[in-house]
Amino acid sequence: MIGFLGLGRTLDRLGIGRLREGLAKTRAQLGALFAGRRLDDAWFDDVETALLTADAGTQATAQIIARLRQEVKARRFDNDTDPAELQRLVAECLETALAPIAPPPPSEAGLDGPDLRVVMVAGVNGAGKTTSIGKLAHAWKSEGRKILLGAGDTFRAAAREQLIVWGERNDVPVISQIQGDPAAVAFDAVSAGLARGMNIVLVDTAGRLPTQLHLMEELKKVKRVMAKAMPQAPHEVWLVIDGGTGQNAVAQVKAFDDALGLTGLVVTKLDGTAKGGVLLAIAMQRPVPVRYIGVGEAIEDLQPFDARAFAQALVGEI
Repeated sequence: MIGFLGLGRTLDRLGIGRLREGLAKTRAQLGALFAGRRLDDAWFDDVETALLTADAGTQATAQIIARLRQEVKARRFDNDTDPAELQRLVAECLETALAPIAPPPPSEAGLDGPDLRVVMVAGVNGAGKTTSIGKLAHAWKSEGRKILLGAGDTFRAAAREQLIVWGERNDVPVISQIQGDPAAVAFDAVSAGLARGMNIVLVDTAGRLPTQLHLMEELKKVKRVMAKAMPQAPHEVWLVIDGGTGQNAVAQVKAFDDALGLTGLVVTKLDGTAKGGVLLAIAMQRPVPVRYIGVGEAIEDLQPFDARAFAQALVGEI
């Protein structure tokens, strides 16, 4: 199952182009710091400002600037250094900072388990959970996987209907109930996945704020009930976060990770924000692996996260 979770996929030229285009707003300041600039304290200050403006956070920014100063000195860069060399160095420093949230290689991702893999998806309202599930189903089915969706958001009727539409679009079955208990839907979805010989079951859940403690307890119950249908399920617990929420996304990751034990993140809507640097803050403060990022509305714009490509896109190197 090398392609499971997209870990076997790589970005082709079209994907890299879409990534660079999708991160244009975040890159606007950082990518403009290389040509025609003196390599002095003012330049380092401007890099620092650009990172803070991109919501990289004070801790990650301080670490990156310190490493950048160290490398500039070690490599003896000066005002005559080719701007492209300096650009590559900044990209290297960003890639190093992003390393804690890079997804594990397939050989270390636990892909040697049972044929059926269950992925539970959580997040706050409006983060793009249901749409992301639909896009994941499309990507994984195109890799030859047998996919089943569980409409565990029983609170919002539109979410169930939206997931059914995605199921029809991708020609994958959807398990749902009208005003049913979300834990019951999750149990039925896992049971159906086992009975039908599926490879992946994706279970949607209702959006909620981490401060809504009773709803967070409900999520814990959903997770426990899945294990009754299949031991060790869910195998993956992913949080979908809106990249445009900046530092609030870090707080969401911390709260959901404490409650559920997250194994991955899906960061959406990066094309509509200048705050894509929040991934650097997450890498510093709560390094949960980023599995996918959304850089546009098209179905192919949900891309596997690649730390190097992301760093290069932020500075305009690719």
